Amino acid sequence: MAHSSRLTLSASAARAAAPVADDDDDLDEEPGEEIESAPPLRVGEEREIGGAGLRKKLLRPGRGWETPVLGDEVTVHYEGRLLDGRKFESTLDRGEPLTFELGGEQGITGLDQGIITMKKGELALFTLPYSSGYRHAAAQGVPPDADMQFEVELLSWLTVMDICKDGGIVKKVLSGGDDGQTGDLDEATVKYQVRLLDGTIVAETPEGGFEFCVNQDAFGEAGREAINGLPAIPSNAVLNIELELVSLKPVVDVTGDMKVLKKILRAGEGVRTPNSGETVCVRYAAMLKDGTTFENVGFDGASFQFIIDEEQVIAGLDRAVSTMLKGELSELTIEPEYGFGNDEAKRDVTIIPSSSTLIYVELLDFTKEKDIWEMTGLEKIQAAEGTKSSGNDLFKNGKYERAAKKYDKAARYIDGDGTFEDNEEKLVKSLRISCWLNSAACCLKLKDFQGAIRLCSQVLDNEFCNVKALYRRAHAYIEAADLDLAKLDVQKALELDPKNKEVKTLQMTLKQLQAEKNRRDAKLYANMFQWTRKDAGVTVKVSSKSSSFCYCKRFSQCHSLSVLFSFI
Repeated sequence: MAHSSRLTLSASAARAAAPVADDDDDLDEEPGEEIESAPPLRVGEEREIGGAGLRKKLLRPGRGWETPVLGDEVTVHYEGRLLDGRKFESTLDRGEPLTFELGGEQGITGLDQGIITMKKGELALFTLPYSSGYRHAAAQGVPPDADMQFEVELLSWLTVMDICKDGGIVKKVLSGGDDGQTGDLDEATVKYQVRLLDGTIVAETPEGGFEFCVNQDAFGEAGREAINGLPAIPSNAVLNIELELVSLKPVVDVTGDMKVLKKILRAGEGVRTPNSGETVCVRYAAMLKDGTTFENVGFDGASFQFIIDEEQVIAGLDRAVSTMLKGELSELTIEPEYGFGNDEAKRDVTIIPSSSTLIYVELLDFTKEKDIWEMTGLEKIQAAEGTKSSGNDLFKNGKYERAAKKYDKAARYIDGDGTFEDNEEKLVKSLRISCWLNSAACCLKLKDFQGAIRLCSQVLDNEFCNVKALYRRAHAYIEAADLDLAKLDVQKALELDPKNKEVKTLQMTLKQLQAEKNRRDAKLYANMFQWTRKDAGVTVKVSSKSSSFCYCKRFSQCHSLSVLFSFI
């Protein structure tokens, strides 16, 4: 995980903590532009690079596939010669390589576009036309109109990143770590040493490093007073920071509302997390924010087990463990909404007030259920029946949301994938329809009327004469204020079962609602049309019983008109 970098910060950029979004203007090519490519050079092969007359001949291949980019700090050995072989410049003769910024003023003018094609350890011969304007030519006695050749060995380079894209914070990577990226909530442990441009150390971390949240600022533009024997940081100072990332602890917002946060202290194994209904084996120490421990579970050799999504533990613990991998160790911060709420909770050693808690959890193992595709037809039926039964128990206890999840899960076991025997198909169809109907009943309790309509329609697509589906869909239509469709479902249900008491009761409710709607409509249209124009002599008659409107006219100057509106 260790990752070492050098940062150069201007004071105005020290407070910039938010990432800068990519801008389309930063793209190198316009949409639709063709990007030319060529096969890699072979040893001894020569090719023109770019369109300025620079030519490259490969003398020795490099390692890997990465190449530097403009802005990186490269270190090279090179020799410069005229085409007649006369040498005019050499770092080998000086015994010291040249380090410079690609594209900067200290580099070898004209060679930047060639060096960005080189890999580490590569040796190449570049032919540079006199028109490139090599800035050291006159000083080295090179004629003004002479072409030159440079034999260049790329020793290494440091990646340089303009983090804020304004020159305020420049990062130079001294050594690489892994490919993990940080998020705003993650906690990082770093070691750093801060220097002014004259080399004066103005800040450094203790031996163990410094831990902070990624979205926190470090220094402000106002500077800092002298502390702990270190000199002050002047205002508007440019700082060089040698920074090493020692460790990174990812922080996950489990519930999406910042009420349950999971900080991963040790990564787990594999990629699979526990599913709803699976048994997990954990151990944890739970404490209040002030450090008071109120539970130690699983540390005496007997681990603690519970079933995911069965409300056997507090909601925050349940939700967080369902995101963990086997062997994972995490620190959970759980707010009251997902903990013990606003009521006090008694435990053996203390009373838990209505405040957030910290829980350290280690997921030791969990019992993995068979995936559906691994089951036989009989196993799917048994799993569906057991899950449906659990849903029924939850429904009876008024836990409609959890019951609906059970019914949906049961239906998924028997979703009609063709793995059932002929003698099982009838049972599977009946079980599937039962799950859909029960789930629709949950939707009605939860006031999800469109969900109830959808589920009942699925039932009726398979059994067009299912009275219970017609009844529940009619109920949902009434709640959704669609009385016409509700009337059709009620009529169909009574045709199939004329003595059904529930449907008859719903029919009476529907008639009452229809009558109320008719009265409202009559009043609305009466107010709309009950007016008299003296010059036209129009009269309006309104019948609220039939909700029919008859308009008669004795015209003296206008054309005759008769309109009839009927409202059901």
